Amino acid sequence: MYSIETRDLTKSFVLYRGFLDAIRRSGNRDILTTLDKVNIKVREGEVYGLLGPNGAGKSTLIKILCTLILPSEGEAYVNGYDVVKEGQQARESLGFVTTDERSFYWRLSGRENLQFFATLYNLPQSVVRSRTEELLDVVRLKHRADEPFYSYSAGMKQQMAIARGLLNDPAVLFMDEPTRSLDPGAARNLRNFIKEKIVGEKGKTIFISTHQLDEAEELCDRVAILDEGKIKANGSPLELKAGLSQGCTLGDVFSHYTGKASLDEQSTPFPVNIPRQKSRGRGMGRRRGI
Repeated sequence: MYSIETRDLTKSFVLYRGFLDAIRRSGNRDILTTLDKVNIKVREGEVYGLLGPNGAGKSTLIKILCTLILPSEGEAYVNGYDVVKEGQQARESLGFVTTDERSFYWRLSGRENLQFFATLYNLPQSVVRSRTEELLDVVRLKHRADEPFYSYSAGMKQQMAIARGLLNDPAVLFMDEPTRSLDPGAARNLRNFIKEKIVGEKGKTIFISTHQLDEAEELCDRVAILDEGKIKANGSPLELKAGLSQGCTLGDVFSHYTGKASLDEQSTPFPVNIPRQKSRGRGMGRRRGI
């Protein structure tokens, strides 16, 4: 059994041009496909990287695997649980690290934040206290634990996000671009922390999305290149580079499979079924002047 597995996973969104589109029942609607028949398999204890530009579908895939949104088609399993049919069991076995600082309570201390989020898992108070202290040690923030969250640096806030993701002691930890907005030194420290503490000492399976080539090469056992909603390549960084000319980089691999010069180039999920429509009026029933 794999820690994470998807089978022809697809996600599409209906695009509405306005209020009237949302209330009309019409089969002639615009559809945006952000994931198209994605197939991945992640082994237990592996660090698996999802590499792709902004707009490639990385966050959408992670949200499906974390049971935050439903797929349109296909299947997805986390720790053997179907994320649609067994969503509760899947959620209990995973942790999710997001870069959204607004999800913390800025006037509470780091310790108070962790204790609050631990209670949401319905943990006994004795476990809440011990787990909080353990994780403050793990992320090396015990000496700043009683200071308000707003006083923390960007790197410290990311470490707090990791601590929160580990509160339920998950078998799989999902990280959505964890070093985004960090300076190079803080990003390097966070990558070392992930390798040494979360993987080395805790033995967690890590699923990490990134658009940074050095991060993928340094952290990941295997990498999938996702572009325009499709998996373009999959393998270890060494395997992917070995498939091209000698001396090539992971950036060369990315360009070879996607046709893009760099990961900074925006990926555009492809729309289908977009009919040409006549001009519509402004507001409720009014037409544009001729």
